[in-house]
Amino acid sequence: MIARLFSNSSIAAFLDSDLFYKFRTSHVTVVAAIVTVVMIAAAALAPWIAPHNPFDVSTLSLWDSELPPVWAEGGDPRFLLGTDGQGRDILSALLYGSRISMSVGFISVAIAMVFGVSVGLISGYYGGWVDSIFMRVADVMLSFPTILVALLVSGIVRGVLPSEMHDNAALVVLVFAIAVTTWVQYARTVRGSTMVERSREYVLAARLLGRSSFAIMVRHVLPNVLGPVLVISTINLAMAILIEATLSFLGVGMPPTNPSLGTLIRVGNEYLFSGIWWVVIFPSLTLVALVLAVNLLGDWLRDALNPKLR
Repeated sequence: MIARLFSNSSIAAFLDSDLFYKFRTSHVTVVAAIVTVVMIAAAALAPWIAPHNPFDVSTLSLWDSELPPVWAEGGDPRFLLGTDGQGRDILSALLYGSRISMSVGFISVAIAMVFGVSVGLISGYYGGWVDSIFMRVADVMLSFPTILVALLVSGIVRGVLPSEMHDNAALVVLVFAIAVTTWVQYARTVRGSTMVERSREYVLAARLLGRSSFAIMVRHVLPNVLGPVLVISTINLAMAILIEATLSFLGVGMPPTNPSLGTLIRVGNEYLFSGIWWVVIFPSLTLVALVLAVNLLGDWLRDALNPKLR
């Protein structure tokens, strides 16, 4: 009955496709997909599934500070992964911190993808001086590392905005710094594919029918160049999360009052040599698991969509 309902749907076509067959026969990819989905769902549902609100000062108690995980001597069943120096539940902090890290990753990748794809389409379709200008700007952007851009933007923001608004602007600084240094990959990839597609018969036919350049780029060329974009965005998501963690660890990212995974690692690093290992180990493991799972998905997607490997 269910198969009959979905026999003519895109879902049924996907389940019968070679792509899904390659996916379900790759056990590593399946595990990576499960880990990614579980971590994204846990982060999205953090306000509802977290045992405590780690950022509500009224619920914190110094009597609960520096408690070890529940399986260690002195552990408290209320705090499965222990607490930090302020009495915050590590598990709850991980859920909320992952939410912030993923938000930065998804938003920055979405902005970079939209801008980069748009630049690549215009540059590859029109060519000439338009292509030269866009590609020279891309070359300039490649010479600026993300950390340098984040430090520059953070310094400008801190100099312009009052001190009480610095923490609120941290998310915008991170998203801008990551997006402005990663859009070039999308632009270059889409530009190359568009230069090939613009000479195809279907594009020439659309021109003869009087279609506008915008309609040809969006409705005809864009669907045929999105394959590599999907692969790049998946890999860049893991890279964006890692860059955010690096910047936050260096003190340029999210503040301790609203920490991401990188901020939790930076704060926990101060406790490492005092024997309170769980404050830094669990955020680090969470970051490694998330980045590794997304990277594995990106690697599989790159191989699965590569026509030379089919």
